[in-house]
Amino acid sequence: MSLKDKSKGGNIRLAMVLSGVVLGMVGLAFASVPLYRIFCQVTGIGGTTQVAETLPDAPIARKIAVRFSANVDPALPWRFKPKTKEVSLQVGEQGLVYYEAENLAKTPITGRATFNVTPLKAGMYFTKIHCFCFDEQTLAAGEKVDMGVNFFVDPAIAEDPNLDDVQTITLSYTFFRDPDDLERQEETQQLSHRGDGVSDAAIALEVN
Repeated sequence: MSLKDKSKGGNIRLAMVLSGVVLGMVGLAFASVPLYRIFCQVTGIGGTTQVAETLPDAPIARKIAVRFSANVDPALPWRFKPKTKEVSLQVGEQGLVYYEAENLAKTPITGRATFNVTPLKAGMYFTKIHCFCFDEQTLAAGEKVDMGVNFFVDPAIAEDPNLDDVQTITLSYTFFRDPDDLERQEETQQLSHRGDGVSDAAIALEVN
């Protein structure tokens, strides 16, 4: 085998190795998203809250103020705001507040809420029993609804010295348009345009 052939073979092997590395990195990137979400759910990193089915046995004397904020992605034609801006609860005491959402569009729209808690270190102690953010929400044209969130602050927060300075927790929600809903709307619009084209063609034939 000539030196030229050996060099060519080496380049091919190198290209295959590099391609494998790139594909592996892409696969890892996609896999890391759900893994990172699970990690955040367990540790509370990034302000991720916890989920529980029941309340703790009894609240403790320490009180914490919980504030509520709301945001809407520009692609979602909704109005969204907290009906209560702040509550003060004992640690372990159940809280129930409502957000108000209104669809400003002339068609049904489906949205999904993301959430986080600040300070971020308090996320692992902020626990939701029920929340509108657990599922996608569909509002009819012009519909206005109240969406509830049922929560408590885990008494374990009192045992964490890093949280001794926390007197206020802010729960923030951002509503985004559901990607599947956007795809459905685009498909409907395309079918509508095709229908208009067929109608125009039929009219033209009748005229001729």
